[in-house]
Amino acid sequence: MRNVGKRNILGILIDAVDYEGAEEAVIGAAVEKKNMSVSALAVHGLMIGAFDREQKFRLNQFSLLLPDGQPVRWALNWLHRVSLGDRVYGPNLTLRICARAAGLGLPVYFYGSTPEVLVSLRQSLESRFPGLVVAGMEASRFRQLSPTEKEHLAERIRSSGAAIVFVGLGCPRQEVFVYEFRELLPMPLLAVGAAFPFLAGIISQAPPWMQAAGLEWFFRLSREPRRLWRRYLFLNPTYLFLVALQILGLSKFETDGRSPAGERLYG
Repeated sequence: MRNVGKRNILGILIDAVDYEGAEEAVIGAAVEKKNMSVSALAVHGLMIGAFDREQKFRLNQFSLLLPDGQPVRWALNWLHRVSLGDRVYGPNLTLRICARAAGLGLPVYFYGSTPEVLVSLRQSLESRFPGLVVAGMEASRFRQLSPTEKEHLAERIRSSGAAIVFVGLGCPRQEVFVYEFRELLPMPLLAVGAAFPFLAGIISQAPPWMQAAGLEWFFRLSREPRRLWRRYLFLNPTYLFLVALQILGLSKFETDGRSPAGERLYG
C-alpha cells in the first residue's frame, strides 16, 4: 500500500496512506517546488475538526491528512477495510523526511516551539543526518501575527532556500498555520505536532509497545496530567462512541465544513 485515497472519519477526510506513500508525496512536491499541506492527525486534531465546521473546512482542503494516532488507523480499517498496517507517526515521518532531504540536498526549515527546543532539535538532527541542510529555524511568537508579519515570515522562508517546512505549533494552531500559508510557499508544509520536543529529547516518547497498543495517550497523560486530562478523558471516549455510530450507520458525518470568516494568523 502507498496511498489508496481519502476516507471519511467523522467528516474528516483522512488519507489511507503508509509511511512510504507519505514520504514519496512530500519529497516529490519538494523536488518539484509545489505547495503541499500535510498534517499528522491524531484523535485530538480529528475531533476538533469534527466539532468545528471552520476547522473541518481547513482540514479537508489539506493535500494529505495522515493517520498519526493508532485509533485513527483502526477507524480507517474498521470503516473502510483498507488494511493499513501501521500509523504514520509525525516524529517518525519527520526523521524519514529529514533522512531523504539530507541525501537529496533538500534544505529544511523548522517553525514553532521555543528557542531552547530548536537548539536541541538542530543538534539532534544534525547528529543523526550529517548531510542535512537546515535552512532556518524560527520559534513561535505564541501570539497572532499581523498581516505584515505574515508576509515577512513567508518571505524569510522563501528566501532561505528551504524545500520543506516542518511546523510545530501544537494542534490546532499548526493546522491553521499550514492552511493559511499554503498558497504563499511553493513547498510542502508539514504540521508534525510534538515532533519538535520529542526529537529534541525534551519530552519522552511512549515505549514502542505502548505506541503499538494505542496507549500513547495514557503515557502522555501520566507525564502531563494537568494539561492533558480533559483532552484524553473526554475526547477519547467520545471519539470511540462516534466512530461506533458511523460503523453502525446510525449517524452520517458530512465532510463539508464552513469557509473561515477570516484568518487566525497564528504564529
